[in-house]
Amino acid sequence: MVHLPKSIQNLIDELAKLPGIGPKSAARICFYLLSQDSHESANLAQAAADLKKNLKKCSVCYNYGQTEPCEICSDEEREKETICVVEEPLDVIAIEKTGYRGLYHVLGGAISPISGISPEDLTVSELVSRVKNGGRKIKEVIFATNPTLEGEATAVYISDRLKATNVKITRLARGLPVGGDLEYADEMTLARSLEGRKEL
Repeated sequence: MVHLPKSIQNLIDELAKLPGIGPKSAARICFYLLSQDSHESANLAQAAADLKKNLKKCSVCYNYGQTEPCEICSDEEREKETICVVEEPLDVIAIEKTGYRGLYHVLGGAISPISGISPEDLTVSELVSRVKNGGRKIKEVIFATNPTLEGEATAVYISDRLKATNVKITRLARGLPVGGDLEYADEMTLARSLEGRKEL
C-alpha cells in the first residue's frame, strides 16, 4: 500500500468528492498543483474561497449571481414575458448559449420520490407565486427540465398547478440529434421526433 504525505492524501480525498473526479483524476490534479509555483495554487484556493463569499442565490429566479436580484433578472433588455424553468443553475448556462433572452426559474432539482425529493424541497411554490403575481406580464412558461422520468413528472406536476393562470405552457422539443443516425435511435426518441415534426 502506498503511503502518501497527509497533506497530499487530504487534497486527493477532497478532490475525489467532486462530481466526475475519481481517485486517479484527483491524484493527477493534486500532483499537477504540486508542480506549479505557489502563486498558481494560491489563485485556485482564493477562487474557491471567493465562490461562496461573492455569490448570492437570487430571490427571484434562484440562480446564482453577484447582485440581488441576479444580473439576468435585473437586466432591462431581457424579455420579461417568458420564464424558462430548469432543474439546476448549470442548465441556465446551456440555455443561454442558444441566444434565449427571456427569464429563468431554477427549481433546485426534480421531483423524485425514490430519492426523497418532493415538490416542497424544490422552488415549485415560488414559481407558481411568481407566475400568478406576474399578472399579464408573463405570457409563457417553458419547461426545460431533463428528459428523464423525474424531469417529465416535475414538468407535468408544475404545469397542472399553473393551468388556472391561463399562461401558455410549453416544453422543449425532443427528438433526433443533428448528425445522428435513425438506426441508432431508440423507439421513444423516434416517437417523440414524429410527434414534434414540423412542416418544411
